[in-house]
Amino acid sequence: MAALTLIALGLSAGPGTAHAAESDAIGEVDTVFKLIGPDHKIVVDAYDDPAVQGVTCYVSRAKTGGVKGALGLAEDKSEASIACRAVGPISIPKPLPRKEEVFSERRSLIFKRLRVVRMVDPKRNTLIYLTYSDRVIEGSPQNSVTAVPVDHGTPIPVK
Repeated sequence: MAALTLIALGLSAGPGTAHAAESDAIGEVDTVFKLIGPDHKIVVDAYDDPAVQGVTCYVSRAKTGGVKGALGLAEDKSEASIACRAVGPISIPKPLPRKEEVFSERRSLIFKRLRVVRMVDPKRNTLIYLTYSDRVIEGSPQNSVTAVPVDHGTPIPVK
C-alpha cells in the first residue's frame, strides 16, 4: 500500500501554513470479506511528528472496502487508536504551542477528517497526542490519547 499523503500543520496554527507529511504503512488486517472490491480493513500507519524529532505516532484506523471503498466514495468509521513513542533522542528545535494539530487526514469525500493534536504538559515535561474524527456538521466523541514523557534534562520549549 502506498504511503498516504497527509496535511501536517506546521509550527504556526494560522492558515496557509500546511506542510506535506508522509506516513509509512506498517501493516493491515482484514476484518470483513467483500466479494466485490477490497475487504474492510484495519490499517496501521506511522507518522513522524514534524516539530519533534525522535517521536513517531502509530495510528490504527478502519478502512472501508467494497465498491465504494475502491472508488474512494466510502466514509470510514470514526474509530481510531494512537500510540506515540520516542524512537530516538528527542529534540525540539523550536518552541511548541500548548496545543497544535500536527496531522489531518480526510476520511470521506467532503465531510469527515481524522485529526491528531499534540498538547504540551510543561509541569510533567510530557507531550500528549489526541486523535479524533470530526465532521463539518457534527464530530465524534470517540477518541484515543497517548503520552510521550520527555527526559527532564530536555525541557519542552513552549510558546
